[in-house]
Amino acid sequence: MRRRLALLVGAAMALVLVAFLVPLALLLRAAAEDRAVAAAAAQAQALGALVATADARSLRLSVEQANVDGAHPVSVYLPDGTVLGAAVAATPAVRLAAQRGSFTVAHAAGREVVVAVQGLPGGTAVVRSFVPERDLRRGVARSWLVLAVVGAGLLLLGLAVADRLAVAVVRPIGALATVSEELAGGDLDRRAPAAGPPEVRAVAVALNRLAGRIRDLLRQEREAAADLSHRMRTPMTALRLDAEGLADPADAARMLEHVAALDAALTEVIADARRAASAEPPACDAAAVVAERVAFWAVLAEDQGRAVRAELDPGPLPVAICAADLAAAVDALLGNVFAHTDEGVGFAVTLRAAAGGATLSVEDEGPGFDPAAGARGVSGGGSSGLGLDIARRTAESTGGGLSVAGSRVTLALLTDP
Repeated sequence: MRRRLALLVGAAMALVLVAFLVPLALLLRAAAEDRAVAAAAAQAQALGALVATADARSLRLSVEQANVDGAHPVSVYLPDGTVLGAAVAATPAVRLAAQRGSFTVAHAAGREVVVAVQGLPGGTAVVRSFVPERDLRRGVARSWLVLAVVGAGLLLLGLAVADRLAVAVVRPIGALATVSEELAGGDLDRRAPAAGPPEVRAVAVALNRLAGRIRDLLRQEREAAADLSHRMRTPMTALRLDAEGLADPADAARMLEHVAALDAALTEVIADARRAASAEPPACDAAAVVAERVAFWAVLAEDQGRAVRAELDPGPLPVAICAADLAAAVDALLGNVFAHTDEGVGFAVTLRAAAGGATLSVEDEGPGFDPAAGARGVSGGGSSGLGLDIARRTAESTGGGLSVAGSRVTLALLTDP
């Protein structure tokens, strides 16, 4: 943008300079021509006065002295045919001047000035002076060079001023872009400086207001999620007491283990909701997390007679997400298997290393997903419809995504979001 503004101003200045300097250059050339012709005419008129008053000898000496001192050759054509000064044959202009009077004629090689001296006893005498083309153009090239230097200097000065003005506009815009990138990266405490033109300052003020509003909304959302999770402590306590009161010690131990896992998950939700955005991107070993969650669900699968096939590449398989979020995504996918298929239906979990991350697939032996499944809040099985959405957002937070094909759900998890 800085270069474009400078080029725009430079182009405008170039047009203005051309519109100003070209007529001025033509005017200087015309002035030089008029100056040379006027000097020749004055010399010819001075000799014409001598023709009318001086004797022949004095006139001859004056004409010869004028040719020695003057810049242009001068000839005097007397009525008797005598030619004084430069020996030039009488031209058509000289013959015409003897009849009609003084005038100036333009030739390819210069200008011819003829002055008629009338009232002589023998007739009309004519004084001729010729101005060559080089004399008509004398000083013009130097003047044009000075104009070109002045124009170039003005253009460079204009470009320098335009560049400074462009910097004054572009620098605040660049600061806005930098702050926007940092806000997009999660640093909601960053603010844009209110500098530059009024329009740019207005954008900076609006961006700062928007950043503050987003920060407030996120804080409210975190607190709401933490409060909601905390409210679940009471029913969990009741559930734990009921589990402890079971007659079968094995059932009681298993229920208490599930309650403890649920309690740990709630604790992680509360901590995550209140955790400030970290400058370092989250990361975990996908192999360890998936293996741990498969082992957890395998116990329930054994109780329901489900065959479990786990094909997990050995770790570490780092992905750009925290362990709790990845575990929640795996739980959401496996929870869908248990919620939407009959007991005895087996499933397979596959984790493969991939370029830039890992690929996680969960496939069951059921009929497959409803085409509408996957949209947030939409479910074909009477649930909340958030399971696949949780998995999708988890994958997209790493820069990957989710795909569904029949009864197979695949998550692309990347190392660098």
